[in-house]
Amino acid sequence: MLGFRRSRHRLTTAAAVFGLLVAGAAVQAAAAAPAAAATPHRILFDNAHAETAGNADWIISTSQPDPLGQDSSPSAETDWTGALSSWGVALQKTGDYSLKTLPSGSSLAYGGSTATDLSNFDTLVLPEPNTLFTTAEKTAIMTFVKNGGGLFMVSDHTGADRNSDGEDAVEILNDLMTNNSVDSTDPFGFSIDTLSISSDYPSAISDSSNAVLHGSFGTVTKSLIASGTTATLKPADNSAVKGLLYRTGYSGNTGAFFATSTFGSGRVAFWGDSSPIDDGTGQSGNTLYDGWNDTGATNAALALNATEWLAGGSSSGGGGGGGTCTAAQLLANPGFESGNTSWTATSGVITNSSSEAARTGSYKAWLNGYGSANTDTLSQSVTIPSGCAATLNFYLHVDTAETTTSTAYDTLKAQVLNSGGTVLSTLATYSNLNAASGYTLRSFDLSSYAGQTVTVKFTGTEGSTLQTSFVLDDTALNVS
Repeated sequence: MLGFRRSRHRLTTAAAVFGLLVAGAAVQAAAAAPAAAATPHRILFDNAHAETAGNADWIISTSQPDPLGQDSSPSAETDWTGALSSWGVALQKTGDYSLKTLPSGSSLAYGGSTATDLSNFDTLVLPEPNTLFTTAEKTAIMTFVKNGGGLFMVSDHTGADRNSDGEDAVEILNDLMTNNSVDSTDPFGFSIDTLSISSDYPSAISDSSNAVLHGSFGTVTKSLIASGTTATLKPADNSAVKGLLYRTGYSGNTGAFFATSTFGSGRVAFWGDSSPIDDGTGQSGNTLYDGWNDTGATNAALALNATEWLAGGSSSGGGGGGGTCTAAQLLANPGFESGNTSWTATSGVITNSSSEAARTGSYKAWLNGYGSANTDTLSQSVTIPSGCAATLNFYLHVDTAETTTSTAYDTLKAQVLNSGGTVLSTLATYSNLNAASGYTLRSFDLSSYAGQTVTVKFTGTEGSTLQTSFVLDDTALNVS
């Protein structure tokens, strides 16, 4: 609903509304939340980007999209054909996973109606892609992760251009992270190094609580480099990034061979070589190497534990679980119907003004909307119990008098802070470009903060002219 909050509010013109609704509709369509994780966990392996070029054979089965078409009840890696068949068969045998392959000639998409659309999956595996993702594909991947999907990126050494198109996996995955329409500002907190490391057995860090290193598929001690690369971590860009296995002689922010991170509500894993996932068996004519069963490493456990973590299948998830949890909603006055209580807010933010409609009831939190330079904040401190999975939900409505379809003049940040006021994570940044009619549900996984007291904070910043209103209602922080 468009209207006046105070005399400084500007009325958005009908022409501006129409243009913004067109732009906003595209944004909102891309931001549709993925289907909730279910058992079996749904994993999509990519084969649409030259994953079988040259000697590569990075598929779980030649039957695509459904590997069950080759063998509906596989018991050995050779029951499915492909150098990743051991990975696929191991997951299939648990009964907890539904596996599909995006066939060659297809495209990655999110929010569509096809059976292989990313909205139908919990995790996407990119096993050494060898062609660049299109602009639309990069938007689909990043939006999928931001809205709760898991992304498993497997690279190889620099120069591993298997189809001679001028691009290798290092360049392709770095391009995904630095040249997309969703967030190109180092969203995962790491970059892949342009290196070709001939051999090594990277060692795992000591972290007994880490679900990837100590998951249901076993304990990870070492991995394998047989011509691969590493990553440089940048925790200042994303505090969630963590190196789990390191090249010999390296630690901290350099030489990370296996790393994890988060983005929005989703999870990310990086592996610096495809040799560890190669089981040595595949289609005829390929020269393959059995890294999966290498006796000097624990590659199978690493791949399988990471898949489980990415899909949300581990009870300890991103570090916030294990043990029991009493289901509850933790935020006080979540719909603002008690007025200016429980929340810390800029004067006038929590309001029952009729100029902007609440989603339910009469009250909502209305940040900005003055058409002049100002900053509004809304926050609440909450303790997330240990052993709980936690999800932050809120409904957001944005309207604006801005007419641009390309520049974010006014912004709203959703953040998590520690008890000292340090920002732990910026969950999302919205702007005048997100303007649309009605409210949209936004959801974020806060399980990694279990056992901590954190502050959920919203900060709205408006420029000097033309109003943008950020209206929140029906918040919730659910634990289970």
